Amino acid sequence: MSTVVWVNGKLVDENESTLSALDHGITVGDGAFETLTVVRGQDFALTRHLRRLERSLVGLGLALSVDDRARCVDGVGAVLETLGPTDGRLRITVTSGIGPLGSGRTPSPFTVVVAATDSVMAVESRSVRSPWVRNERSAVAGLKTTSYAENVVALADAVARGGDEALLANTRGELCEGTGSNVFVETGGELLTPPLSSGCLAGITRELLLEWGAESGLPVREAVLPFSVLDLVGSGEAQLVVTSSGRNVQPVTWLDGSPVGVGPVSLAARELFARVQRERNDP
Repeated sequence: MSTVVWVNGKLVDENESTLSALDHGITVGDGAFETLTVVRGQDFALTRHLRRLERSLVGLGLALSVDDRARCVDGVGAVLETLGPTDGRLRITVTSGIGPLGSGRTPSPFTVVVAATDSVMAVESRSVRSPWVRNERSAVAGLKTTSYAENVVALADAVARGGDEALLANTRGELCEGTGSNVFVETGGELLTPPLSSGCLAGITRELLLEWGAESGLPVREAVLPFSVLDLVGSGEAQLVVTSSGRNVQPVTWLDGSPVGVGPVSLAARELFARVQRERNDP
């Protein structure tokens, strides 16, 4: 596996020490990030990802300047040129820079890190129901921040139970999202996904699937769903899909230790996304 890293304007070795120990992204997780799909050496949906990065930073009380945005774009270009014409994943991370050993901030230039690696997406997911919930009223609900410890813990629990993703309810008992993905439920001939009011991340793949589904006539829409809808998946009366830039549209074929079926709308959604993604590099 090849990994390319760019930090604050220059390419560096992945094992090279490049960040201050006092960077606020390290000490308190004060930053935001985006993960993009790389298709044959090209970034996919970069404009949408940069727009969401800016929204996350604004939600943290940080404003991405024109120069900082340009640095992100420069880093993406440098990393992809070095990576070459391969499929993979790319991550842009922006932190508030050097800060104190505490939650307070001091003025500092942002730290910008861009890293990419070649990788192959799995075609299906093994998911588990998480014992923890997402707080839809959190100060960072819906923001893609580097404060990711909750997701790390929930995903580690899922992996220990044989899965590769954990599905979370919110505090109201509604289906919310995965640790790094959005979730869709196929039921009644439709593919339904929780609305953003559930506290889920406004996923780029989720957003595009809703748009492209509407364009093509595929029955995909938002709907408030109880977390107990996952019982229907276990009984065979519904099917699941998880979506993200690291998964695209990925049917769930195993839930909580038991095989589950894949629905026809789910398969059509996976095919639709794969086809249109090849046609539109920056939708």
